[in-house]
Amino acid sequence: MKKPSLIWRWAWRELFHGQLWPVVAALSLIIACVFALSALANRIEQGLTQQGRAMMAADLTLRTTTSPLDASVLTALNDLDVDRSTQTRFNTMVFSQDKMQLVSVKAVDGQFPLRGDLELQGSNIQNKVKPGELWLAERLFTLLDVKMGDPVDIGDVTLRVSGKIVTEPELSFNPFNQMPSVLMHQSQVGEAGVVRPGSRVSYRYFFRGEDSALQDVRTTVPDQPGYRWTDENDSSTTGEMLDRSRGYLSLTVVLVIIMAAGTLLLTSQHYVESRTDILAMVKSIGARKAWVRNWLFRQLLLMFSLAITFGLATGAGLEYLLRLPLTDVLPDPLPSYGIIPWILGPAVAVLVSMPALGIPLMRLTNAPAISVLQSQALPPARKNPWSWMLAAIPCIALVAWSYDNQLMWLVLAALVLMLSLLAALGVGILGLARRHVKHPSLRLALSRITRNPAASGAQLGALATSFMLLSIIWLLRTDLLDDWQQTLPANAPNVFAINIAKDELNDYLGELDGNQLDRSEAYPVIRGRLVAKNGVDYNLSEPNEGRRDESLRRELNLTWQETLPSHNVLLEGSWPEKGGVSVEEGIANRLGLKLGDTLTFMVNSQRFDANVNSIREVEWRNMKPNFYFIFDPDLVASLPANWLVSFRLEGSQTDLVNQLGREFPTVTLMDLRTMSGRIQSILRQISLSLSVLAGLAVVSGLLLLLTLLRISLAERAREIMLYRTLGASKKSINTTLWAEYGIMALVSGCMAVGGAELAMASLLKWGIELPVRLHPEVWLSLPPLAVTLVFVTVAMMIRQLLQPLKS
Repeated sequence: MKKPSLIWRWAWRELFHGQLWPVVAALSLIIACVFALSALANRIEQGLTQQGRAMMAADLTLRTTTSPLDASVLTALNDLDVDRSTQTRFNTMVFSQDKMQLVSVKAVDGQFPLRGDLELQGSNIQNKVKPGELWLAERLFTLLDVKMGDPVDIGDVTLRVSGKIVTEPELSFNPFNQMPSVLMHQSQVGEAGVVRPGSRVSYRYFFRGEDSALQDVRTTVPDQPGYRWTDENDSSTTGEMLDRSRGYLSLTVVLVIIMAAGTLLLTSQHYVESRTDILAMVKSIGARKAWVRNWLFRQLLLMFSLAITFGLATGAGLEYLLRLPLTDVLPDPLPSYGIIPWILGPAVAVLVSMPALGIPLMRLTNAPAISVLQSQALPPARKNPWSWMLAAIPCIALVAWSYDNQLMWLVLAALVLMLSLLAALGVGILGLARRHVKHPSLRLALSRITRNPAASGAQLGALATSFMLLSIIWLLRTDLLDDWQQTLPANAPNVFAINIAKDELNDYLGELDGNQLDRSEAYPVIRGRLVAKNGVDYNLSEPNEGRRDESLRRELNLTWQETLPSHNVLLEGSWPEKGGVSVEEGIANRLGLKLGDTLTFMVNSQRFDANVNSIREVEWRNMKPNFYFIFDPDLVASLPANWLVSFRLEGSQTDLVNQLGREFPTVTLMDLRTMSGRIQSILRQISLSLSVLAGLAVVSGLLLLLTLLRISLAERAREIMLYRTLGASKKSINTTLWAEYGIMALVSGCMAVGGAELAMASLLKWGIELPVRLHPEVWLSLPPLAVTLVFVTVAMMIRQLLQPLKS
């Protein structure tokens, strides 16, 4: 058997007994992190997408309030590779033997739902609606005083009650448009005779299929006024959460790559510095540059082979460990992450290693042979055109991959800016401190740090940037979760009561307070239209109704209040004075409304004017009563109104819904507990996902920090020997080292706080559009944490560094 050549044996020796194992570890870290994060992010995104689609009962939904789709369009849709379900929705009165009730009828076919769960409980459990069946929301049994098998009339058709609706997808957030729902089969709508010309009916078409087929559906259906397409990104409040969580996942992957690349770069440079003299000696005994390149190439081949093997194996195990906390919230069966992570991990490692590993090794091949006799500096990388090319390749790949990820580019821009500013600021602070410190050990520590401003600035900037990245990842996660928790807090109202008459308002509120329910204040509600601005009717300014804003095509819920609602924020103006109206920010922007405009409204055929006196910010996702327009009470209080109140019911208080329905039969109760629970489930899933990913990113940052300190301490070995030779005591050297690294940790921690706050301000304002705020918790915790981490790391390494001092 042929023995391996000398060059291979030396390559193996360098790999296992030299300085290359940290390079293999850094490459393995990049591959493992990219694999684990991309695979987990893929699964999380698929899970979140499935949750979003389950809440809309399909992959894609078309809603029209004008007319059903033409037969020719439906025929064309039959040729596409998609599943389709049709629903007709309308409000009507239903009649039992003794009572009647206004309900929301959902007439569905046998395919509904295409996504999500529909659970119907009758003589047995089923999940499809069949002809001849009528399924009721639970409280309708009380309101109509019926039981299973009793007849209920809907228009001209009589249906037997088949059972109750336990769970259903496609739940809405608008409390004003919800009524107790019933399910019947689509085929019996015509027989009922309740849908006639002029009836207020909406038609919904549900589609399920591949993304390309769904795009074909959009193309096949002609664009018409009144048509509205909905997918999982905009079907509900979860759409915004999905977008922001995707951006955070992508950002976390990129920052982990950056920190792992920093680890690789530092390790590679340390290896080059440690092998310069060896390569110079090899060249001095006759080795040519081609031989050196061949030697380095074989080492690279070995490194990448081992790194890919260990990295992929570690990444697969890491992905499994990361999703263990998410077992209860990830979909079952678990979606596959495909082949992309297996390719992406090694590809990213190769791209990152081109400049991080390639440029130092190219400099190493140019090590002059004369370095054996006299130390010579390696030629700078900037003079080699290949260095620029190697640095450009991963940059081009990053642009091609994430050119549209605004969140990531904001962080990278802030990172580059902060690195320069923090390095310069740190050197300036330490230089100023050096002039005023008198203690010998502190003066020596400051002298060592500031002796080479460029090197000191780079080291301080690298430490500060590491702490800053860790802070950004954690603070961004915290701000996102805080925003979502405020959107739907644990005590959010989950039941709305509307149509409360004024003469029964006090009794109704007294019943709620008597049962110790957490409720909102009561709001009067009138229905009206916005018809003109500054004397110009919208009918004249935009004759085509289909092109007008949605708020101009329907009646709006209007109210009046003497004080600003506690969950609204006043942005401009003052609370409405006499004859004034407060306008929600979103509709003000869409309609071009500003302070001082005169708006004309129509309520019950009565027109009246109101001046815009204020603009409010409204959080529509918090499931509290919110309104586009809030009037001065003196302006509209004389108009007939019903009242609205929201409150929270716990799971053990279900019977109270039926009790309120019996005592106040004219009040409409909308029970949103199922929908609220669903949103809370998605929030828990996103929270766990972001926490797991943030934790992994923190681990990557700590590895970068360890590498920085390990290399820095290794550079101190010769200086410590020199100090010892000159007579310095072990105590003096020990004190100086602790002072040096303590000062560096404290300064870099303080700089990281400022950098993180500036970066977070940019991210919150322009990246994810959240309110900008300071984070006092990071000011108090990060500098001490930085000092603690550095001291713990130094303590693990300093004993070996001071070993030569022992007698």
